Amino acid sequence: MKNLVFKRETGWKILSRDELERFSRGYMDFIGKCKTERQVVSFVEDVLRRNGFSSIEEYDGSVPAKIYMKFRAKAIIAVKLSESLIRGINLVAAHIDSPRIDLKPHPIFEDEGIALAKTHYYGGVKKYQWFNIPLSIVGVVVKEDGSVVDINIGEKEEDPVFVISDLLPHLDRKDAKVSEKFQAEKMNLILGSMPLDDEEKEAVKLNILKILNDLYGIKEEDLVSADLALVPSFPPREVGLDRSFIAAYGHDDRVCAYTSMMALIDSKDGKNMGIILFDKEEIGSDGNTGAKSRFYLMFFRKILKKQGYEDVEYYLDEVLEKSYVISADVNAAVNPSYKDVHDLNNAARAGYGIVLTKYTGARGKAGASEARAELVAKVRSALNSRGILWQVGTLGKVDVGGGGTVAKFLAEKGAEVIDMGPGLIGMHSPYELVSKVDLYESYRAYKALLEEL
Repeated sequence: MKNLVFKRETGWKILSRDELERFSRGYMDFIGKCKTERQVVSFVEDVLRRNGFSSIEEYDGSVPAKIYMKFRAKAIIAVKLSESLIRGINLVAAHIDSPRIDLKPHPIFEDEGIALAKTHYYGGVKKYQWFNIPLSIVGVVVKEDGSVVDINIGEKEEDPVFVISDLLPHLDRKDAKVSEKFQAEKMNLILGSMPLDDEEKEAVKLNILKILNDLYGIKEEDLVSADLALVPSFPPREVGLDRSFIAAYGHDDRVCAYTSMMALIDSKDGKNMGIILFDKEEIGSDGNTGAKSRFYLMFFRKILKKQGYEDVEYYLDEVLEKSYVISADVNAAVNPSYKDVHDLNNAARAGYGIVLTKYTGARGKAGASEARAELVAKVRSALNSRGILWQVGTLGKVDVGGGGTVAKFLAEKGAEVIDMGPGLIGMHSPYELVSKVDLYESYRAYKALLEEL
């Protein structure tokens, strides 16, 4: 009778510790290097090319083939084709943006002898978590002549770091809401305090601008055409006396980007399969690099055209109708200190495997993508046949939680879509936790579903 009960078991009793550690080391190298979308795209493109992938411009229409296309330096798609694309394709779609702090277009000012930079937060953050931690400035500045300057200050051990400083408790005795105490317009980044010699007005700001000019050849106006993010400077670390967790910035959702990339690289040929790594999910998937954009559809049109199909719009609809998509995004693992926000019967646990999320949305499933029961059954069968650990999870209690992913935007195009990813503790914080078990099982699950759906 026990086989009638749906029971899950921790992966630490089942999986090989050596395999977990090997995979975790590769991931920690990736997540430590890739703190912005541009860095992820560059990393992924390098891995793809080293594994025999060619750009769409190099593709001649033949199969088998390994093809990729990056878009605006902030999104990338890659596929392995074993037959004509018209047969459909199995996809894993993740996003590579993470909550962060951005510099405003005209950021630098001086006040009370300190040079500061104005900021704007990106995505859903608890603002107080970004005060008093070491931050790096990472991104690009594009000059008026079109030349691109890479900026990366704070990631090397010898680099200075930056801080958004909070008010000391001795002067902060007023009882107030967190939203009142930690206001976005007070999240000013400290840049320095040394004045430029022989200058009387804004001498500290001028010194900062001089340093930037000396280092990068840029001036203040160049910052208007820049993508500069503030990201935590600390590296990924193992957590706990047993080293069972990995702490890092950006697990949401780069943990799914890495595991899906490795799943595609390692998958055996036989079916059409691929990955899409989107930008802008944390702010609604808008823009020309988000899941609402057309770049991945353009990629499929180009393949169809090169494969000899004239009416690509007609056949593109057919491709999407025959396709399966894993919307690879994280879920919330139960934090024992805050378990009251979960329906524990439908909540993910750290170390129990990849989380299958049948539906997303909030307030009566508004804005949801919901997988059909037939697809859920196919996924269960594929995972169970390979002994892959999985569990179900929803994002909190019905009237408490909720959220969205890229799933609904791909479902709107006609594909069969389901959400799956590892559970995190401390999601959207500057230092999230993922279990090594859930990291590895996500890789195994994506590989299985690319090969079997």
